[in-house]
Amino acid sequence: MNQVKNFWKNYKDYYGSIIRLGIPILIGQLGMIVVAFADNIMVGRYSTEALASASFVNNVFNVANFACMGFTYGLTPLIGALFTQKRFDTIGAMIRTGVWLNIAFTLLVTAVMTLVWLNLDRMGQPEELLPLIRPYYLIVLAGLLPISLFNVFAQWLFAINRTRLPMWIVLGANAVNILGNYVFIYGNWGMPELGLMGAGVSTLTARIICPLTVIAIFCFRKEFSEYFRGFRHGRMTRRMALQVNRTSWPVSMQMTFESGSFTFAAVMAGWLGAISLAAFQIIVITGTLGFCIYYSMGNAVSVLVANASGLSDRREMRRVAFAGYHIILTLATISSLIFIFFERDMIHAFTEDIRVIEATVALIVPLVMYQLGDATQINFANALRGTSHVMPMIWIAFVSYVVVGVPVTYLMGFPLGLGTYGIIMSFSVSLFLAAALFLYFFLRSTRKELEHV
Repeated sequence: MNQVKNFWKNYKDYYGSIIRLGIPILIGQLGMIVVAFADNIMVGRYSTEALASASFVNNVFNVANFACMGFTYGLTPLIGALFTQKRFDTIGAMIRTGVWLNIAFTLLVTAVMTLVWLNLDRMGQPEELLPLIRPYYLIVLAGLLPISLFNVFAQWLFAINRTRLPMWIVLGANAVNILGNYVFIYGNWGMPELGLMGAGVSTLTARIICPLTVIAIFCFRKEFSEYFRGFRHGRMTRRMALQVNRTSWPVSMQMTFESGSFTFAAVMAGWLGAISLAAFQIIVITGTLGFCIYYSMGNAVSVLVANASGLSDRREMRRVAFAGYHIILTLATISSLIFIFFERDMIHAFTEDIRVIEATVALIVPLVMYQLGDATQINFANALRGTSHVMPMIWIAFVSYVVVGVPVTYLMGFPLGLGTYGIIMSFSVSLFLAAALFLYFFLRSTRKELEHV
C-alpha cells in the first residue's frame, strides 16, 4: 500500500501537467479525427470507388504530411528550452528561421510528390480508379504548404504551453471542412455535385484557413508582441539554421519512414483489389483514432521534457516521460476496447457495401494488437525528441519501418497468403521494435547526469 502511495506521490503532479497541456491538443486531434471520419463516411457513402481512391491518395500523402509535420516538430525542444530561460526575442528569431526552412523543405517535398503524380499509372492500382485518383491527388498536393506553415506556429504555441489556441483554430477549420463536404460532395445548396473532388476542395479550404488565422494571432495579439518583435528584427543566422536543421531532419525522417511503411502497405492492399483497399482505409482511419490520441499526450510529454532539458534536469525528464507513458497506456486500453466492442457500428458508418464490411471486420484483431506498440513508440519517440538528442531517431525508424517493416508486410501479405489481414498484422512487428529502441535511447540520453545524483 505504501508503494502505491509513493508511486502516486511521485507522479501525480506530472500527470496533472501532462493532461493540462495534452487535453487541448487531444481535442484538436479528435477534431481532425472527426473530419477524417466525416470525409471517409461521406465519400464512402458516395461510392466504394471514391472511398478506395481516397484511401490510396491519403495513404500516399501520409508520407509527405508526416515528413513536413516532423520537420516542424524539430522546433518544439528548441523553443521549449528557450521558454524556460525566458528568451522571448530569441524564440521570435527561431520562428522566423523555422518558417523559411519549412517553406524550403515543403517545396522540396511538393516537387517529389509531383514526380509521384506523374507515375501514378505505374503503381499497380486498379485502372478504373485512376480518373478519380489523379485530380484528387493534385488538390491534396496544394494543401501541403499551408498546413506546414500552420504547424510551425502551432509548435511555437505548444512549446510555450499555449495549447488551447491551436485547438480552437483546428476545430473552426474542421467545421468549415465538414460543411464543405456536405455542400460539394453531394451538390447541396445549389452547388455542383463534385463527389471526391468536393471533399478535396473542402479540405484545402480548411488548410488555408489555419495558417491565416494563427499568423494573424501571432502578429496582432499584444501578449505575443515580444515574440513578434524577435520575428521582425531577428536574423536567420547560420548557427540558428543549423540548430533547427539538426533537430528537424531526424524527426522528419523518423516520421517519413514510419508513414512510408504504412503507405507501402496501402499500395500492397491495392494489389488485392478495390474491396481490400477500401477495408484497409477504414482500418487505417480507425487506427488513426488511437494514434492521434496517443500523439496528443506524446506532444505534451515532448514539451515538458524540453522544458526540463532547458534546466538540465534529467531526473525530471525521466519522470515526465514515464508519467506520460502511464497516461498513454491507459488511453491505448480504452481505444482497444472501443475497437472491440463497437467495431460493426464504426464500420457501418463508412459503408453499406457488405463485401467491404465483412473484409473490415476481419481486420479488427490485428488493429487491436498493434495499439500497445504504437502507444509505446509514440511516447518514447516524443520523450527523446524533447531531449534534442534526436539523431538516433533516423536509423531507429529506418531499421524498424523500412529494413524490417516493409519486407515483413510483403511476407505476411503475399508469400504467407494472409492478404490484408497479414498486412495489418505486420504493423505490430515494426512498431514494437521501434518502441524498444526509442525507450533504450531515451534512457541512455538521460543516464549520464543521473549517475551523479
